Amino acid sequence: MTLDMKDQPIQRTGRKFAQVLEGARVVFMAKGFEGASVDDIAKEAGVSKATLYSYFPDKRLLFSEVVRTECQRQCEATGAGVDFHENHPPAESLYAGARMIIASYLSEISQQMFRICVAEATRFPELGELFYQSGPMIWRTDMRSYLQQATARGDLAVEDFDMAADQFIELCKADLLLRAVFLNETEFSEDEQHRVAAAAVDLFLAKHGR
Repeated sequence: MTLDMKDQPIQRTGRKFAQVLEGARVVFMAKGFEGASVDDIAKEAGVSKATLYSYFPDKRLLFSEVVRTECQRQCEATGAGVDFHENHPPAESLYAGARMIIASYLSEISQQMFRICVAEATRFPELGELFYQSGPMIWRTDMRSYLQQATARGDLAVEDFDMAADQFIELCKADLLLRAVFLNETEFSEDEQHRVAAAAVDLFLAKHGR
C-alpha cells in the first residue's frame, strides 16, 4: 500500500522537530528504509523514542518526510534552473547548460536522492516522481524552452523539442553518471567535466545545428 502524506498528520512544530528530521536523514541515507531502526534514529537525533513518535507515529511517514524535505532541498539547490546564456552563439549556450546539468546531477544531494529513490522505488513509488520533479524535470523544461527559442531565432533546427531536450541531457551524463552511481566516485576533474560537456555539444550540433 502506497503511503499518502494526507493519511496521517505530521506535527511540524516543536523545538525538536528539526532535530528528529536531521537524525532520520542521516540514518536513512546511510542505511536505507529497511536497515534503519527507530532506535538508531532516536539515538542519532538525540531524542527519546517517545519524542520521535510524538512527531512521527510511523517509520514510513518519517521516511517519506525525509525524502520530501531532501527533494525540496534539491529543488532549491537547482535554483532558477539551467541558464543557457541565450544571447550567446548556440555552441556557447549549450556548453553553459551542459556544465550546469553535469554539476547538478553530480552534486552530493542529487546522488543521495537518486540512490535512495531507486532503492525504495517498490515500497515508495511516489518518491520517484518527487525526485524527478525536483531536478530532472527542471532541466528538461529549461532545455526545451531554450531549444524552442533558438529554433525560432534560426540558430538551431530542432523539430521534436521534447526528444531533443531528453537526448541532450542524456549526452551530458556520459561516463560520469555511471561512475558516480556504480563506482561511488565523488570527485571529477574540470577536464573530465569539460570533456563530457564539449562532446555533448558537438554531437547535438551535428544533428541540430544550422
